Amino acid sequence: MTKWSVVKDDTKERRRPARYFRYGILASLAVLVLSLGLALIPGTPPEAPEPAFSEKARTAALAETMRLRQASSTLADAVSGAERQALLHTVTLLTTQARALIGPDQGPTPTATGTASGNPSATAPGTGAPSPAGGEAPTAGSAPELAAALSASSSRRFKDAEAADGGMARLLAAVGTAQLLQASSLATAVGAPGPELPAPAEPGSTPAAASPSPSESARSCPAAATSSGAAGGGATSESALAMTVKTEAETVYGYQVALARLDGSAAGSASQLLARHEAVLAEAEALSRADCASIPPREAGYTLGPLFLEKPAAGLGSLEAGTLPVYGDLVALSDGSTRQWAISGLLAAANRAALWGADSGPLPGIVVDTAQLPQLPEANPAPTSPNSAPSPNSAQSTGTGTAPAP
Repeated sequence: MTKWSVVKDDTKERRRPARYFRYGILASLAVLVLSLGLALIPGTPPEAPEPAFSEKARTAALAETMRLRQASSTLADAVSGAERQALLHTVTLLTTQARALIGPDQGPTPTATGTASGNPSATAPGTGAPSPAGGEAPTAGSAPELAAALSASSSRRFKDAEAADGGMARLLAAVGTAQLLQASSLATAVGAPGPELPAPAEPGSTPAAASPSPSESARSCPAAATSSGAAGGGATSESALAMTVKTEAETVYGYQVALARLDGSAAGSASQLLARHEAVLAEAEALSRADCASIPPREAGYTLGPLFLEKPAAGLGSLEAGTLPVYGDLVALSDGSTRQWAISGLLAAANRAALWGADSGPLPGIVVDTAQLPQLPEANPAPTSPNSAPSPNSAQSTGTGTAPAP
């Protein structure tokens, strides 16, 4: 009888580890493919940060200035004579302003809406509420409508300047000042009613509240502030106020000297403006006391050039134009009610300079070499009709303002 034995078939047991190994390889490959696929699928890009208030204000000012420039150029092509010259001057002024608003490393923003403040819902730190968003600038189909549009644009620039950062606040205030003065000049040239100038801003809610007595100010201010002022020696709101006080005191002296050499209507105007400067000087001193800033002592006299004594009217124009950079500095270095007062002072000084025949330039309060400003693209050319003025991109004004010879 043949012996036999039962042999256990373990081939299935040996196949299982190999099968598990294959499963593991396939699973690993699946995970690898899935991860590569997820890596290749672009994720949702992060939202761009909200532009700063000052950048919104700059973009809005640039867009509106470019629109006004194009409207001025179009109107200038259709008219002649004095109206055309006034419009060409407007084109030149707006061209320089647009070049300043572009900035050294930026270009125009063709898609900008130009709304006032760009709907700045976020206020710059430490500032008051910005101006509300405005709609598109009104279409200027005539010179009077253009003057009204310039005036409306200036109001938006002033409002935005109250809340913008220091340097941008100065630029916006300068743009608004020049646009309002040009609106008045253009309206006069075409026989239309001119825009009303804003009333001078008071330094604080009431003159009495903003003008504490020297003894009260000394008790409420730290001793170091009353004795030495800003210790750092850099440009501060206090140092800008001190320069404003000094400049206004010198301007008061200049008007006193000129008043003795003027007659007729010029003497009457000088007398009224002298009283205004005396009030402004008192306001600047009151603001200095409220900010615990040292007040420069008033001097007995100041040096005036021989040309001032020979031609006092032109000299007063130069004197007023010389105050513009001082107010521009105060706009940039201050905030709150002091900045509002400085913006008002910048506009008033530029208007007084114009009354005496001095040109404040396209950027009152800013000393700028326009040759260094970036050029505009050729998308909005200057008027091309015969005998047109030189291209606005070649504007020569430096923005400091000088009195022409009478």
